[in-house]
Amino acid sequence: MAGRREECLWKKHIAEQLKLRDRVQRQAFEEIIHQYNRLLEKSDLHTVLSERLQTDKYDAQSRHDLSPGSDASRNDALHQEMAQMRIKHQEELTELHKKRGELAQSVIELNNQIQLKDKEIQSNEAKMLEYQQQISELQGECRELRSQLQDLERANQTLKDEYDALQITFSALEEKLRRTTEDNQELVSRWMAEKAQEANRLNAENEKDCRRRQAKLQKELADAAKEPLPIDPDDDIEVLSEEGGGKGGTGEASPNRPLSRTSSNRISQPPPGGILDSLSNIFGRTECVQPGHPPSYSRRRSVNSYGGSPENTETASGASVEVRVPSTALHIFDAHDGEVNAVRFSPGSRLLATGGMDRRVKLWEVVSGRCEQKGALMGSNAGITSIEFDSAGSYLLAASNDFASRIWTIDDYRLRHTLTGHSGKVLAARFLLDNARIVSGSYDRTLKLWDLRSKVCMKTVFAGSSCNDIVCTEQCVMSGHFDKKVRFWDIRAESIVRELELLGRVTSLDLNHDRTELLTCSRDDLVKIIDLRSNAVRQTFSAQGFKCGSDWTRVTFSPDGSYVAAGSAEGTLFVWNVLTGKLDRTLDKGHGSAVNSVSWSPSGTFVVSVEKGSKAVLWSDM
Repeated sequence: MAGRREECLWKKHIAEQLKLRDRVQRQAFEEIIHQYNRLLEKSDLHTVLSERLQTDKYDAQSRHDLSPGSDASRNDALHQEMAQMRIKHQEELTELHKKRGELAQSVIELNNQIQLKDKEIQSNEAKMLEYQQQISELQGECRELRSQLQDLERANQTLKDEYDALQITFSALEEKLRRTTEDNQELVSRWMAEKAQEANRLNAENEKDCRRRQAKLQKELADAAKEPLPIDPDDDIEVLSEEGGGKGGTGEASPNRPLSRTSSNRISQPPPGGILDSLSNIFGRTECVQPGHPPSYSRRRSVNSYGGSPENTETASGASVEVRVPSTALHIFDAHDGEVNAVRFSPGSRLLATGGMDRRVKLWEVVSGRCEQKGALMGSNAGITSIEFDSAGSYLLAASNDFASRIWTIDDYRLRHTLTGHSGKVLAARFLLDNARIVSGSYDRTLKLWDLRSKVCMKTVFAGSSCNDIVCTEQCVMSGHFDKKVRFWDIRAESIVRELELLGRVTSLDLNHDRTELLTCSRDDLVKIIDLRSNAVRQTFSAQGFKCGSDWTRVTFSPDGSYVAAGSAEGTLFVWNVLTGKLDRTLDKGHGSAVNSVSWSPSGTFVVSVEKGSKAVLWSDM
């Protein structure tokens, strides 16, 4: 209906314009045509008068010819009258010819105007046709737009309905999450209460058993003291009775104190607490809980969870390790399907772990200068960004891009814990020295402290900038950030102790073996050593061709702290001597892309580097 109404309106408008043009142009020409018709009538009248005068003239001449004498005077009068009439008629004719010429000129001008108007009409008609075509096209577009608008309105309504449904579902799930969280908190509190009761029962049994053993031992000692034994002059082992001590520890024997002798095998027997220690080891405790003192969970965890690894006997002190500066690529191998982000040796140097964008952590065993795959740790939903072994080499901690950190056991490759709570990529995660807590740093600009006993986040600290790497001492956490700062945190106070600003974004942190020097790498292509005792930069390393390849390029100390190794964006491995401050080695045959991470084995024998490609390289001086 709206389209028909619009069509009638423009047609009516065109008709009114045509009528207006007809009225204007017709009014201008009507006067000319009227004058022209009057001229034609006058011309016809003059023609008739001329004919009549000619007839009168002929009649007069004929009468004059018939009576020439008598009518002479009258003929003169007639001649004069006719001459006057002729002059008058000639004047009128001249005037008429003049008007005729003017009218002819006017007609020519009007014809020219008519032709111009005709051309204008034709041009307007062509424009009207063009406008009509445009109107038709616009009407078609309007119809298409109306159709699209209707489709969008229907789609919008559908999306609105879906949004309402999802909002209802979200509210229900949020309520369910709240209830589940409350139930979980209740279960955790019940579990902790049961653990406390179990600890109390076990401590009571241990104390009871300890008292029983002590009473039995005292009885055996008392019985042994009552038995007189002959004194052998060759036996130099004396056992003094508890009754009446010596004076000042001079070693003189009292004559009233009985002297007894025991054989060497009795002296070498274990103390009476041996059974108690066995029970404590079975149940994961190394000490009894005294009244008024909380149980020592950190010591219990270090014995129960991390103390049984065979790598304990392999771990050597960093200061006594013989470090070999790498010079040769022993083995170049494809570590992952895609980019390799992290690499780390186990504390005993027997195992090597790599993490990549294929969401896997792979374990390798170094055998005869080659890396043989031993297994793979599954469970991550995104690429691995950081790898860390615990101090015993029994557990492996990995951070990933799916906002979580995970812990696996090395012996059975099982996923034990998944720590979620960050709202961004977790770029670094480290064990604290007690192996019972973990610190993680994320792209969401926070650091979180996790308790492995309860598997919950104990503390969250807002750092103000994305955290790229973390290292830990006993009570201090050091974090490197995107805003070019290294921050030192007190774990107990949850506060920043101090800050140190570098010249570029911090990509990596590492500590030497005695934890007195901090190694940093930043995007200004500088590697620095910071003395933690003076909080000052002690050394700065750079080299021609060394360029930090990414925001998570990792560098490392050698086990004795005398060398520093770092990978470049061009695939070259640089090794600096800390004592001289000079570049010691440049290894450029092995990688085809930027080096992401470097790890030096605790034994000092091998160095492994991984790249943005899929390769890893095992280096040594063999």
